[in-house]
Amino acid sequence: MVGDINMKKIIFNSLVAATILFAASCKPEIETPAATTAGTANFSKYIAIGNSLTSGYADGGLYLEGQKVAYPNLLAAQMATVGGGSFTSPFFSDIQANGSGYASLTALTNGSPTISQITTGTAYVAPGKLAKYSGEIQNLGIPGMRLDLAFDPTFTFSAANMFFERLLTDAQVGKVNYAAYIQGRNHTFFSLWLGNNDALGYALNGGVTTDATTVLTEKATFSFLYTNMLNILTAGGQKGVVATIPDVTAVPYFNTVTPAALLAAAKAINPAAASIYIQTGTGTVRAATSEDLIRLPFQTAGLFAVPNAAGYFYGLDPRNPIANNWVLDKDEVVKVKDYVNSYNSTIKSLANSKGLALADTYTYFNTVKAGISIQGININAAFITGGAFSLDGIHLTPRGNAAIANVFVDAINAKYGSTIPTIDITKYRGVKFPDSK
Repeated sequence: MVGDINMKKIIFNSLVAATILFAASCKPEIETPAATTAGTANFSKYIAIGNSLTSGYADGGLYLEGQKVAYPNLLAAQMATVGGGSFTSPFFSDIQANGSGYASLTALTNGSPTISQITTGTAYVAPGKLAKYSGEIQNLGIPGMRLDLAFDPTFTFSAANMFFERLLTDAQVGKVNYAAYIQGRNHTFFSLWLGNNDALGYALNGGVTTDATTVLTEKATFSFLYTNMLNILTAGGQKGVVATIPDVTAVPYFNTVTPAALLAAAKAINPAAASIYIQTGTGTVRAATSEDLIRLPFQTAGLFAVPNAAGYFYGLDPRNPIANNWVLDKDEVVKVKDYVNSYNSTIKSLANSKGLALADTYTYFNTVKAGISIQGININAAFITGGAFSLDGIHLTPRGNAAIANVFVDAINAKYGSTIPTIDITKYRGVKFPDSK
């Protein structure tokens, strides 16, 4: 009897053990979160070098909301998950949150926008002077900054540019250029997106050179100065990410007011209208083609189809053509594209030779121009509705900043083996419509 009892115990215990083993084998696998790492990079002190795109400029102005969603701020927040430190920016105060003022979409009627200028709650202390910001910063983006002006030997740009001047002490104004200003930051990592304005300034003025901000920086000069800039930023062996120069013709600024759209508007009033006439960079007058790019502000300039003293309608008669400064004609387009391609060859070559990550924003913006879906959100380069570009047709919306930050994230991760998480772009808006908050 005892033997039977013992045998039953053995059988029972075996069944229990088998049940436990079976139950264990059926447990759902618990995935261990992937380890986060900075890879071979050190993000403890990140600085951002650049121009308006880096500063968060949008809608034709620099203001607090745009500053907060500037791509370096978004990037720094992601870096914090892999050992990145705090990141400071020269934010406007809440009471001066509208900064330099900016454009706002106040109505959209049958696709026709009404855009107004925000002029209250700004940071002006005098005409052309913004309230000073003091304290150490890591977002060093300056609207209007060019690579050539970064090394300005006369230091005049530091006094002439109100966005740069607000960051300098009175003793530094007129005595410090940007290349000197960014030094001594004790950084461990950097992003460099500079050189856009070395081509864009020329394009935005319709290929007309009027001052130092509208010239095309010579290719050899660009290569020399970009090398110098990288030597400054990597002097202590720091790693970083550099970005290519976007194709200036990929933005809404040059693809919204088209000759075809103008002609259609003219025909709606006068079916006899035959062509749109432009003055080219060489001074000749001819009919515009789809290869000629008309600047976005022309749509609100109030010039089109207005007769001159002789009765010839502006832009509709070769005797009263659209002036050259309003148009980047096809020959000027070819020229500026050639310069951008040269600049980008320099950037790619130097990134490779110095072992730096490369964010190919040139390719990204051309992809956006064609239309792209990111995280289920459709983005394109359409003015107002495209989601990527703000009301000035050049700079980015919050959503556009989030998307471009991910281009930087991907480039950094690929180069340094880091695992910086990408940003959820659905949390960020495109152009703010009148009924949105």
